[in-house]
Amino acid sequence: MADHILAIDQGTTSSRALIFDASGNQLAVGQKEFTQHFPANGWVEHDPNEIWESTLASCRKALTSAALYASDIACIGVTNQRETTLVWDRHTGEAIYRAIVWQDRRTSKWCSELSDDATLVAKIQDRTGLLLDSYFSATKLRWILNEVPGARERAERGELAFGTVDCYLLWRLTGGESHATDATNASRTLLFNIREQQWDRQMLELFEIPESVLPEVKDSAANYGVTDKAILGSAIPVTGMIGDQQAAAVGQGCFKAGMAKSTYGTGCFLLMNTGERVLQSQNRLLSTVAYRLQGQACYAIEGSIFMAGATMQWIRDGIRLIDDASESEVLAEQTSNDLSVYLVPAFTGLGAPYWDPEARGALFGMTRDTGINEIVCAGLMSVCYQTRDLVEAIAADGVSLQTLRVDGGMVRNNYLLQRLADLLKVEVHRPQIIETTALGAAFMAGLQQGLFSSLDEIADKWQLESAFSTHQDDSWRDRQYRGWLDAVERTRVMN
Repeated sequence: MADHILAIDQGTTSSRALIFDASGNQLAVGQKEFTQHFPANGWVEHDPNEIWESTLASCRKALTSAALYASDIACIGVTNQRETTLVWDRHTGEAIYRAIVWQDRRTSKWCSELSDDATLVAKIQDRTGLLLDSYFSATKLRWILNEVPGARERAERGELAFGTVDCYLLWRLTGGESHATDATNASRTLLFNIREQQWDRQMLELFEIPESVLPEVKDSAANYGVTDKAILGSAIPVTGMIGDQQAAAVGQGCFKAGMAKSTYGTGCFLLMNTGERVLQSQNRLLSTVAYRLQGQACYAIEGSIFMAGATMQWIRDGIRLIDDASESEVLAEQTSNDLSVYLVPAFTGLGAPYWDPEARGALFGMTRDTGINEIVCAGLMSVCYQTRDLVEAIAADGVSLQTLRVDGGMVRNNYLLQRLADLLKVEVHRPQIIETTALGAAFMAGLQQGLFSSLDEIADKWQLESAFSTHQDDSWRDRQYRGWLDAVERTRVMN
């Protein structure tokens, strides 16, 4: 009997596939990086075919590593980089333009113009839970329809399909039979009414999106179709789809209101469960769908940071201060406790709570004795400072953070987590399994397939690996954070 789960984790810089058994244990992983395209200042694109090919290669590698056949896989769960926007031909499956990545800022000027209408901005937030920003899918989709010759006319004739990456992969996996997404991904488009749980006609009119291009919206655990047998060697049901940050929250067992996780990958995303209540932030955080099961949505409040692991990637590849990100922990530990160098990594603007697309990166506080160690440390600390920005905004919305569960590749770094606990003055928990994004997708798929009986059973699988508590006093904490806020303000003034 097939009792394994294949989790596809399609991220911003690589595609990954992980295989889990029916107990949630990771058995194998396949991974392949793909090309980042930067055709203009602030533009970020991916080749859709390369996304698909890297995903397929990762799946095959994972199966080989686990010494399994496709017939051993009970179901597939898909999780993905959210907001990234694709449009393809319904008949050929070929994308009409590269995928426009969530980091892309090409539509920021148009968003800024619309933002002058405070009533409109409030309506958008009330209906979608989101802020008017080029980060989300709607303005990217509008750009493709307007700028690709003939695209809008083809869309009006029903010839084109829109989707976020999960939707595109499902289309390819099922040989074009399924055009669907889940409520978490839909809730990141600026086109989905999170209260009514359906595409919002007023938003479609505002962004000039024909309804014919939209996918069907399903629960996060649902029957999405069956893979084309020719792709992996056997027809496998796809039974789970969920955006990457919501998947990480599921993998962390954050099923009760007040529980929070923060994922440190390319960006950083702090998500707190708010239960059945849509908590509309007054401090520029986002209201979003955490997951939807049997038609019932569970909501969350979220803060998004654009540059976390990507900052260390820049330090490694852009200015070549290190050869591997793992070196950063040792180098940072050699710095003074007085952290006077600040890196504001606004390479693609600043995310929450600033939402400033025009801000650009800057380095402050250098002296003659500033060296590689201090700059590397500043890169790590920028992640901690930005996380505190989010926690401060959540507190201003009336919700206090008790503990923070963390995951993602960066949390292997003990220095980072210790400083995070120092700055937040909360206990930071690292689980035994830090690949919680893929795990969350596997849990959703397995829940639908009957391999897991309930959310309670899934929550019981979470296990603590390390807990980090603060080692610093309030004086240190406040001094360091004031320096960060000053650096951010200087950055924004410069631009």
